[in-house]
Amino acid sequence: MKQTILMEKYPIFELEISKNETKYTSVDEIIEYFKSKIEAHPVATYIATFDHYSHTKGLSDGSIAPEILDAKNIIFCFGKELPKPHVMSIRPRSIGVAEFKDSFFVGFMEAPNPAANDAMESWAKGLVA
Repeated sequence: MKQTILMEKYPIFELEISKNETKYTSVDEIIEYFKSKIEAHPVATYIATFDHYSHTKGLSDGSIAPEILDAKNIIFCFGKELPKPHVMSIRPRSIGVAEFKDSFFVGFMEAPNPAANDAMESWAKGLVA
């Protein structure tokens, strides 16, 4: 798992997994894996799955890099406290999964809660066989 800054302002965690390093064969299988982790977590709540690839492909001016074969986000929330309305600005969480010919990309933005980051990082690393 690599931690980087995207576009000079967004702290993200990213992991590229070769298809021969995982038992998962599609973005949908990986999304279901994450959904099972979210549903088993004592605090996290599954919200939705967003088909980013289909959405972008359906736009008249949409553009997708030709090497991306599929791309979805799983959306969920770790929020167990709401001390002030400002925290809603940084919720919910999302993990993006993209498929390439020989690999999968998994990425998420750093959460302000270290426990949430640890969980998401652990889930992502769990994809590697």
